[in-house]
Amino acid sequence: MAKLYFHYAAMNAGKTTLLLQAAHNYRERGMSTMLFVAGHYRKDDQAGYIASRIGLEADAEMFRQGDDLFARIGEHHRHATTHCVFVDEAQFLEEEQVWQLARVADRLGIPVMCYGLRTDFQGRLFPGSQALLAIADELREVRTICRCGRKATMVVRLGPDGKVARQGAQVAIGKDVYISLCRRHWEEEMGRIAPEDMIGFARE
Repeated sequence: MAKLYFHYAAMNAGKTTLLLQAAHNYRERGMSTMLFVAGHYRKDDQAGYIASRIGLEADAEMFRQGDDLFARIGEHHRHATTHCVFVDEAQFLEEEQVWQLARVADRLGIPVMCYGLRTDFQGRLFPGSQALLAIADELREVRTICRCGRKATMVVRLGPDGKVARQGAQVAIGKDVYISLCRRHWEEEMGRIAPEDMIGFARE
């Protein structure tokens, strides 16, 4: 039975590499796949592609707000059998688009593998991630580590000045850099714990 999967993690955990490897495995066995990537911050004339930090990449279709993914995948499937759908940057999906992908699994019998962030730099769920956490058949955490060696579950955004941003839009495209941290160090970087509150705690 086809399922809707959500692979989630903090930044730089290797989600995209896993997606590209899994898609390659399907193609290596003679199976057809559809790859999607968020396109709401790309120009209309740009081609979609998925690229990992280690140099792997593949062409992909772009999804934007208002797109009917069930209709697009269904139309493609009618002309060429689709064995699996992969979605990168799945945190940018709309709630209705997550339901559309669930229908792809339920009604078309095509597995859908979504990869994305769970929370933004302020520790809040992305809309797409919230919907996926609610209705995906299987949740799979892709782990990475904080600078201290603990599991990283949060992310901070560094602005062009190299300082941690504590406010701003959920999605910011530009020269911002994201760093994955454990919850403890994220709170410290975001200024949620005053120095006097740390008295009595063990030093690193």
